[in-house]
Amino acid sequence: MKAISALARGGGGGGGDAVLCSHNHRFTLCNRLSFSPPIPNPTPNLTRSRPPIIITFFKPIPPKTHRFVLEAKAAESTQPASSLSSSSTTSANKTIVSDEEFSLAKVSFGVIGLGVGVSLLSYGFGAYFNILPGSEWSAIMLTYGFPLAIIGMALKYAELKPVPCLTYSEAQKLRETCATPILKQVRNDVIRYRYGDEQHLDEALKRIFQYGQGGGIPRRSAPVLQLIREEVTEDGKYCLVLVFEAKALKLSDFEKRQGKFASFFGPGITAEVVKSEDNLYEVRLISNTNPNASP
Repeated sequence: MKAISALARGGGGGGGDAVLCSHNHRFTLCNRLSFSPPIPNPTPNLTRSRPPIIITFFKPIPPKTHRFVLEAKAAESTQPASSLSSSSTTSANKTIVSDEEFSLAKVSFGVIGLGVGVSLLSYGFGAYFNILPGSEWSAIMLTYGFPLAIIGMALKYAELKPVPCLTYSEAQKLRETCATPILKQVRNDVIRYRYGDEQHLDEALKRIFQYGQGGGIPRRSAPVLQLIREEVTEDGKYCLVLVFEAKALKLSDFEKRQGKFASFFGPGITAEVVKSEDNLYEVRLISNTNPNASP
């Protein structure tokens, strides 16, 4: 121990740069210039150095809610079937049927006469001047082509085009059994070409609105038929709807003549007047024939 103490006081051959220290019977070579006691390395506190972990517990859905969800799913799965059936029924009732029936009344005689006449005149002049073959027939073609062209132009000038007709499938089925003969005639008259008339149903409107008479309306204010529609009422009756355009009339002008519409297009019908849009009025001619009683 004395040797060790002497060495500690500066002895030895180290030149005083290092000392031998004793600590708990263990010898450690320490540097005087950078001597520092050993710092214990404490165990890191993981709980303080790391951020806290937040654990969230989700509350489970009660069993009653599960049953409610399952019942709602079952109701939704059964609902489309009923909705599809109802929508199919509604769409079937509102299905528009196209009129594919051919009739000569639906053909414009003015177009036919004008086309044939102009063709005969053109070929007749071409044959007459030897531009086209058949010069021996040129006189006949010119003789018949000229009057046909004149007649065609006259018919085209006096032509009254058909009114569009919208027919629903259910109304088409009831037309033959429930529509009165007058309603059928009205429908057939307005969906074909007419010649010489100022407008469709001209005679009927003249008697109903009394053009130029006391309590009547001026002829320039007369309603114009724009469309007809075949449909079925809520109680299942056949109905022919006449859609008029009348810019100078009011709904009251139609309502006070509602009885005249029923009497003129009767018997066996009921007339109703409704305003659909601006300047458009609907006259509903409802057949009184019960579809259930018809054979």
